[in-house]
Amino acid sequence: MTASTPQILVVDDDPEIRKLLARYIESQGFRVRLAASCRELREQLTTHQIDLVVLDVMLPDGSGLDMCRDLRAQRSNVPVILLTALKEDVDRIIGLEIGADDYLGKPFNPRELIARVRAVLRRRAETLPPSPLAKTYRFEGFTADPQTRRVSDPGGQHVELTGAEFDLLKTFLDRPGRLLSRDQLLDLTRGRNGDVLDRSIDVLVSRLRRKLGDSGGATLFKTVRNGGYQLTVKVDVEDAAS
Repeated sequence: MTASTPQILVVDDDPEIRKLLARYIESQGFRVRLAASCRELREQLTTHQIDLVVLDVMLPDGSGLDMCRDLRAQRSNVPVILLTALKEDVDRIIGLEIGADDYLGKPFNPRELIARVRAVLRRRAETLPPSPLAKTYRFEGFTADPQTRRVSDPGGQHVELTGAEFDLLKTFLDRPGRLLSRDQLLDLTRGRNGDVLDRSIDVLVSRLRRKLGDSGGATLFKTVRNGGYQLTVKVDVEDAAS
């Protein structure tokens, strides 16, 4: 498997189900990560690039329905397939209304789940709007491709960024040398949501610095006291076809 292989997050509080699904999903050519609660789900989405979530409705620290609703409220577009032992149509309808991409009742055949995973990923790829200006960013030996949302280091190795981290990096790459306040960064990356705190930008910048090795040599991001952040390195933009 490679870094471009879709990564599936399975969220279920039953360890046997997690183990079974992880083994089967990996045998079908996907990468897999596991979580047993809403808290672990949030941690996985924050620290890893997740391409689809298989989410149980009943979790020990909350409802998968509420978790799905929260993800959509935060403008996350990661696909979600809900799992539940409840068979009532009303629960299925609610799940789809709050933004789930599909719904599967327990017990189920793992082959059916894989078929639905492939179908959801295919539909999502087909609905992504094409970029009118396909381009690649190069900076300090790194390459960032907005089409695939992938970043490679100077050695050609994949740098795993979350969706929020990539969005913030692209915001800087589009405005090299420009001082951007936390408010501007929030507006440019997520819009001004009432539940988003300025502190979240500080956390994301800190993660970008760590993942891009912003230490020792060239400083990628400069912190300006009471001002915000600035990308200090030269950025070259190339057409993807060139």
